[in-house]
Amino acid sequence: MELQQLRYVVAIAETSNFTRAAERCRVVQSALSHQIAALERELGARLFERTSRRVRLTPAGEAFLPAARECLEAADRARAEVAAASGELRGRLAVGAITTVAAVDLPAVLKEFRGRHPRVRVTLAAGGSEDLIERVRRTEVDVAFLGLTTRAEPRGVNGRALARDELVAVVAPDHHLTDEETDLAGLAGEPFVDFRAGHAGRAQSDEAFAAAGVLRDVAFEVSSAEFMADLVRHGLGVGLLPAAYAPRLRDLRVIRLRDAPARVEHLIWADRPSPAATAFLELIIDL
Repeated sequence: MELQQLRYVVAIAETSNFTRAAERCRVVQSALSHQIAALERELGARLFERTSRRVRLTPAGEAFLPAARECLEAADRARAEVAAASGELRGRLAVGAITTVAAVDLPAVLKEFRGRHPRVRVTLAAGGSEDLIERVRRTEVDVAFLGLTTRAEPRGVNGRALARDELVAVVAPDHHLTDEETDLAGLAGEPFVDFRAGHAGRAQSDEAFAAAGVLRDVAFEVSSAEFMADLVRHGLGVGLLPAAYAPRLRDLRVIRLRDAPARVEHLIWADRPSPAATAFLELIIDL
């Protein structure tokens, strides 16, 4: 069993296609298929079911995939540890972040990190807080920036709170609400644009409205702050966004809330962070 075979398995599982997996691994498809067949003979089990439309993991493949990923991660870590021992950081740094991260200037931090450690391959993936916590647990992401309600704590990962922030209402410039400040009851009857139900960004608002005894109509559910802003911009509803993030939306009007929902931004990371992840964490702490 070779590491390259494991890379092929992971690539096929993630693309559900031998051709795309071969392109990702930069080999011809026949070579990739040959190696998978050899691995299946060695294991005595088929890892993939192939049809004319798609490729999917067999039960044996489902069992094999997590171990394959762990082996590849261990190999990458070994290379990174050796490089770090010689005074040079290499390897990869996978960062995850909610789209409304505001406790740090993330693009500036990533630029600073790449300038210090040019041999580290840095990637960034946006997502919801719950998804990012799970991805850090599975070590698919090294570090992640989250936004949670004041009562929630990320579990199963290491972390630290970065900042607490209150939400504000954002409305179109010509919206009929003209006050610079109101309370949640003052928004009753307005249609809202918000994140999907169950999303951490939605929970902050839902809990606050419930505590205030105010019913609201979430007419539009979105997956990103940018999409929320687009709908608000067209006058389709009121949005709720962190006060530290709202100034980025210069064409929207901000209404402060006297009984505002609040959130806490967290930085999380997995056990035994890689040298690259350790260097990134140290950079954040130094800011």
